[in-house]
Amino acid sequence: MLRRLALTAVASLAALSAVAPAAATGPLPLPLPLPVLQDDARTRLTITVSGTEDSAAEGSFELRCAPAGGSHPVAEQACGRLDESADGGKDPFAPVPADTLCTLQSGGPATARVTGTWRGRHIDSSFGRTNGCEISRWNNLIPVLPNVR
Repeated sequence: MLRRLALTAVASLAALSAVAPAAATGPLPLPLPLPVLQDDARTRLTITVSGTEDSAAEGSFELRCAPAGGSHPVAEQACGRLDESADGGKDPFAPVPADTLCTLQSGGPATARVTGTWRGRHIDSSFGRTNGCEISRWNNLIPVLPNVR
């Protein structure tokens, strides 16, 4: 069996050199490097907040991660919070499932919209504080979203 494998290998090499004699005369060309898809892991979000009655929290902010930056007031902490969610296997932008029972309470008129890319995935999520589930969803994204308790 071993002898048959050796003979097959020798025959394959002989056939290869007969078919491509030019390749045998010089070094083999190096393969082209694959493109690095860094954008797939990049986070670029626009966060627009209104109705908070806090002028520092109101407005539109850009958040970039890896490295942290943008006009977000606490970009590094916000990126850290998003990383924690991802490491825990949670989607911080997922809506509350329709069949969830939520407490009937109001967290105020604040609203937020998050659009852009998170870890290579398109995001377009709206947040409010209209019931217990939505308040919890908002609070789970602090400091990406402002603390308006």
